[in-house]
Amino acid sequence: MNNNIWDHALQQLHLPFTNPVLIFTLVLFIILLAPILMAKIRVPDIVGFIIAGTIIGPYGLNLLTKNLAVELFATIGLLYIMFIAGIELNLTEFKRQQHKSLIFGFLTFSVPIVIGFPVCYYLLGYPMITSLLTASMFATHTLVAYPIVSKYKISENEAVSVTVGGTILTDTAVLIILAVIIGAKNGGLTSAFWLQLITSFTAFVLIVSLVIPRIAKWFFSKPESNKTSHFVFILTGMFFAAFLAQMAGLEPIIGAFIGALALNRLIPRPSKLFSNIEFMGNSIFIPFFLISVGMVVNLHVFFRGPGALIVAISLTVVALVGKWVSAFFTQKIFSYSAIQRKLIFGLSSSHAAATLAIILIGYKSKIIDDDILNGTVVLILVTCIVASVTTERAGKKLALVTLLEPADV
Repeated sequence: MNNNIWDHALQQLHLPFTNPVLIFTLVLFIILLAPILMAKIRVPDIVGFIIAGTIIGPYGLNLLTKNLAVELFATIGLLYIMFIAGIELNLTEFKRQQHKSLIFGFLTFSVPIVIGFPVCYYLLGYPMITSLLTASMFATHTLVAYPIVSKYKISENEAVSVTVGGTILTDTAVLIILAVIIGAKNGGLTSAFWLQLITSFTAFVLIVSLVIPRIAKWFFSKPESNKTSHFVFILTGMFFAAFLAQMAGLEPIIGAFIGALALNRLIPRPSKLFSNIEFMGNSIFIPFFLISVGMVVNLHVFFRGPGALIVAISLTVVALVGKWVSAFFTQKIFSYSAIQRKLIFGLSSSHAAATLAIILIGYKSKIIDDDILNGTVVLILVTCIVASVTTERAGKKLALVTLLEPADV
């Protein structure tokens, strides 16, 4: 009897863990413990989650692998980041500053590509199509550090609005470039290809921006609907918009963000519904996504010879320099403060979702090699840490300055 109990226990603890209860318990333990440990060394929670993912992941202690359960929660967390960014966006202020978002979007898209392409093509010696795809990866960024902005309640600052607006513009442009490059690789840049791309994108935008808000307005007006059903409806709208984006050949993060913009005016702030949306994302789903990002990191790439190390360092430096230069130009053009420039850089310097999507698709299409794939994973870890630390410091200073001298920021 005792042997059976012991054998059963050993089976449950076999690495990597497969028991869903044990997996979820481990992740919750990390979500609980990481912020406490990071607070002691004054490092943002986000960094702790990523490092924890690296430790427990397949390239660390191998406690967890990227199984279906982890992928599901990580996907929800990624969509939640973009969704909360869209929900918290002050649309009135965004419309007033949309020309600035367009300019920042252009800068944060073009500058990294202009810097990155020569590095990949001339310095690292990659072919034209590989260099173009890798350079376009530099232009993307994921709002991994956005929860820090929410924590300090500075989401309505103009620098934040401009950065969030620019994010969706540059990521959309890069993902369209990805579709074009893959089409060129497969010999499919025909008139039918362009017609399908334009038609599907237009249909997606019309459905999300016109149909979903009308259904939501009708649903919220029903007297029998309650706060719980409102929350479930919002989640349904987010995932449906993300799915429609996939159907249109776009990344689901684009759908989640545009869906949030469509529902933005129907979710009052402050309200119980708004608080529930933020609570679920910041307490469970977003940390789960950050842990999953850490699980992709393979630090063994540093020991595979100088080639992989040179590529990893080059990609990381170019990614950070490109985003810093974009933030610097944005600051000078719009006369922002140094704190706002750091905040823009912090929010826009982290590479995660779109970057992974581009590189993995390129790798599967045999456009990207192992060195770029491994270098990109290191890039993700470093940029997420830099973005988190920079946003934490800038956000804290901006919140203090806003409190003391709101007219000057």
